[in-house]
Amino acid sequence: MSYGFIKAAALSPKVTVAAPEKNAQTALEMLQKAASEGVQLAVLPELHLSAYTCADLFHQDALIKGCEEALGWLLRETASLPLVFAVGLPVRAGLGLYNCAAVCQAGKILGLTPKAYIPNYQEFYEKRWFLPGSGPLPEQAALCGQAVPFGPALYKFGPMLVGVEVCEDLWVPVPQSSMLCLAGANLILNLSASNELVAKNGYRRGLVSHQSAGCVCGYLYASAGVGESTTDLVFSGACMVAENGAILAENRRFEREGSMAAACIDLQRLEAERRKDGSFYDNAVQMAPPAYPVIEGRFVPLDEAKIDRVFDPAPFIPSDPRSRDERCQEILAIQAAGLAKRLSHTGLARPVIGISGGLDSTLALLVSAEAMKLLGYSNKNILAVTMPGFGTTDGTYQNALELIDALGAERMEIDIKPACLQHMADIGHDPSVHDITYENTQARQRTYLLMDLSNKHGGILVGTGDLSELAMGWCTYNADHMSMYGVNASVPKTLVRHLVAYAAGESDERVAAVLKRVLDTPVSPELLPPDEAGQIKQKTEEQIGPYELHDFFLYHFLRFGCSRDKLRFMAERAFVGKYDAAAVEKWLDLFMRRFFISQFKRSCMPDGPKVGSVSLSPRGDWRMPSDAAFL
Repeated sequence: MSYGFIKAAALSPKVTVAAPEKNAQTALEMLQKAASEGVQLAVLPELHLSAYTCADLFHQDALIKGCEEALGWLLRETASLPLVFAVGLPVRAGLGLYNCAAVCQAGKILGLTPKAYIPNYQEFYEKRWFLPGSGPLPEQAALCGQAVPFGPALYKFGPMLVGVEVCEDLWVPVPQSSMLCLAGANLILNLSASNELVAKNGYRRGLVSHQSAGCVCGYLYASAGVGESTTDLVFSGACMVAENGAILAENRRFEREGSMAAACIDLQRLEAERRKDGSFYDNAVQMAPPAYPVIEGRFVPLDEAKIDRVFDPAPFIPSDPRSRDERCQEILAIQAAGLAKRLSHTGLARPVIGISGGLDSTLALLVSAEAMKLLGYSNKNILAVTMPGFGTTDGTYQNALELIDALGAERMEIDIKPACLQHMADIGHDPSVHDITYENTQARQRTYLLMDLSNKHGGILVGTGDLSELAMGWCTYNADHMSMYGVNASVPKTLVRHLVAYAAGESDERVAAVLKRVLDTPVSPELLPPDEAGQIKQKTEEQIGPYELHDFFLYHFLRFGCSRDKLRFMAERAFVGKYDAAAVEKWLDLFMRRFFISQFKRSCMPDGPKVGSVSLSPRGDWRMPSDAAFL
């Protein structure tokens, strides 16, 4: 299975000015190398067969005929290669000469796309030789003994719907690729000859990235290399493969023997993004792209062993420390701003929070302290309540007390054990039976107390539950599942840890010391009695599996609609050496089952701020029937 991945490459072979035979040979060598690595779709530079810098030699019959002969030879040599490629050359058609991209497969030219916009400014003066492909065009051109469709087109190869543009076509206000994508293209090939100037590479890189994002497409960009003439300009052979704003692969520039950039593009991911983005369809209707002819070719599926895409095991967390800190700072600011707005709107200035000494309640308390700063209130306005129960350990209890005091919040303690025992007696439950009733009695007692305290003290109950718990249903209905504002509702568990770690780095010594101890504490609801040594016995990840796996599943399932098989494949690759196939299968089964049976809890979850691209709010991002069958 290929799971929607196709392998694509941008190639910039060694080029010799006005030497079509040599250029065809270097193109062949690089195409053969790409094919051996499983590449299914490749793009070569603009006018590669002639070289871009031939200038008035483009008026010579010998060069034009030489390019045609070189292409014919290249077609014969690539007839057995299982890939599609586009190569640039000058082509006579109708009344003049065009700068064209030839799309080729299995020894045939499928179509010719002329450059639509011909630059004629600063260092460029292409109108001296070429006609623009934006004007009236002949329907066909005779090339290499074939009658070839001529003009903009869509090329269909199984799930790949490919559009082609040439260099300048990307730099104009409405690029050719925009219209091609609105007409359905999910992959764009750009054959380019972009010279190097100070800071130009960054601008060009941003242009490719932005276009792939705006068009929600895969984008292959290949530029002319260092063999071009350096009379006035220098070329570097810049190559990129982009997908929806991300640069997946980029070559090393200025390589004298040529170089390439190759990557696996996820077509299913692009399809999912377009499916969710109603504005993409609306824009297509409004812009009314041309009815491009569709030219079909053969699709050769990608072998699973050739899928070499790297999957980030922590998709919610930037790997770069600086970016991670910036992300944490912004998330804390969003959470605090949301809570501050809710407090000011209701006129209830007191956040009420149950503090356990664990990660989630710690984060909620830190967010509440930030909200107090925004509102100009003292942290004494925060009512932080500890509620030791049957499973509370001394370590978490002390962490809770010290953190409350270090932050200067008002502390209150209520021992819930007597009330829970009374409740179990009332309902006829034996407290020696440590089942779900035993556990949830404590969770509901805590929420019951916090709700009433919020009323008594003129405040609102701040929820502590996070996104991962909501996804897994790892929360007690109408207990920790409920609050008056859930500040952590769209923060996954793996990210909660980094937010607390970031806060530790920004806090004074006393607060930082407590936060570091919280970070070292196993994740647990502490609803079952401790072990003989007084340590936490009930460890969440031993029961429902590693949160890093569940957050990985959650991100790709919600963000891109990945199938179960694809989630398994990606997780096995992302966590190779850490979790074997059996472990991934086991926890994926559990994730899917718990996610589907727990929707009823999410359908009535409290308000809370969205901080990232994945959220389970029933009012916004995720609306699902509570009794849907498992996918």
